[in-house]
Amino acid sequence: MQPAAERAAAPRRQLVEPEDARFASHVAAVTAAFGDPTRRDIFLRVRSSPGMTASEVAAAFSLHPNVARHHLERLLAGGYLRVETGRRPQGAGRPSKRFFPAAGDTAVEFLTRRDDLLVTLLGKALDLLGPQAAEEMAAQVGESYGRSLAREMGVSEGQRSVRNAMRVVADMLTAHGFAAHAEDRSGGTAVVAEQCPFGAAAASHPVLCAVDRGMVKGLLSGLCRERPAPVVLTSRARGDDTCVARA
Repeated sequence: MQPAAERAAAPRRQLVEPEDARFASHVAAVTAAFGDPTRRDIFLRVRSSPGMTASEVAAAFSLHPNVARHHLERLLAGGYLRVETGRRPQGAGRPSKRFFPAAGDTAVEFLTRRDDLLVTLLGKALDLLGPQAAEEMAAQVGESYGRSLAREMGVSEGQRSVRNAMRVVADMLTAHGFAAHAEDRSGGTAVVAEQCPFGAAAASHPVLCAVDRGMVKGLLSGLCRERPAPVVLTSRARGDDTCVARA
């Protein structure tokens, strides 16, 4: 005979497991669509510039038009983009296809809500280590990830000056939700982040800002032919006026 505790738990398992399965399949679908860094960047570009054609995407990313169309079709098939077809101005030739973000970005918002919880839990876990150990670990994790991103760009990318590399860093941080841009300032180039993907969790657990500093350091180490200066970071979460990385 089945124990009472197991009988009581059975209905709960039946409710939880389908939800986990749905989430797993949702993650698999998003990974298939955005696992390619170029495809992710194309999605972000179309979101910021709705109505782009495949030719415009190809030119923006220096891709063969067929490659650009492949990425766009994958995003279209996943439901992340929609397409509108219109005749050319002269009425000749094949209809042009213009791509737009799907209304609501439901899948992205779904994962963002889940990520908010994970970031909060990460911040609390780092707090348990104590300030110094947490700072070191967060910076190491960020640097390792930054180096891996630099490697994905290819060996030829590791021939940049610090000034040019900082512009690449700004683009990469933007692709990760920082809305960053590079500025030339006295004494060097700075990367300014207008928003933080860690959201409110960074305010409660400012140690997460060490991940940002590590990412910039890791990216620079892989992108520069010259040895970059130490990365200095200011952050709103730590009481500064702006979130800026300097090297």
